[in-house]
Amino acid sequence: MRQLFVIGDSISIQYGPYLRSMVEGKFGYDRKRGEEQALVDLDKPVGANGGDSAMLLDYLREEHSRGTRYDILLLNCGLHDMKTSPRDGIKQVPLEAYHGNLQEIVELAKAMANDVVWVRTTDALEEIHNAKSKSFHRFHADALAYNEAADRMMKASGIPLVDLYGFSRTFGPEAFGDHVHYTDEVRKLQAAFIAGYLDALFA
Repeated sequence: MRQLFVIGDSISIQYGPYLRSMVEGKFGYDRKRGEEQALVDLDKPVGANGGDSAMLLDYLREEHSRGTRYDILLLNCGLHDMKTSPRDGIKQVPLEAYHGNLQEIVELAKAMANDVVWVRTTDALEEIHNAKSKSFHRFHADALAYNEAADRMMKASGIPLVDLYGFSRTFGPEAFGDHVHYTDEVRKLQAAFIAGYLDALFA
């Protein structure tokens, strides 16, 4: 049985239990540890929350130094990178730095895993997000730009893309349960979408 290891943001934490149950019997499932810690505040990337691209890169570097190997590595980052200061408009990880981090992430991931799969970052609608989140903002245009940067990188590297962005968009603004996270029903659908993609890719 192939083994799946997930490193992603809070979106992946929320669809994770459903994905685990949907791939049972087909894939082993594991993820970056510390879910209880991460669930205290999903906006603060600790524990199981993979955080931004710099955090993901640091995690892979540390695991690589330990000789860690993966079978299938399911990766995502972007939502934390695009966090924008309401005071000065500065991004947590500017787009150029995001691109540079992704280059190193791809190199490490391909060296550490038999297969790597990238999950496209879900959307951020400013009319919903920024009305509810005052400490940092996110913008739809950034979701497009950061996804485009990742798309180019993954396609050039031969890494398949799960279009969770496009899939989640089909449910409209009602899909959001808060500023950026999804309702429980949508989380189940996201998990089913990813499980189906993995089935088709590795069956």
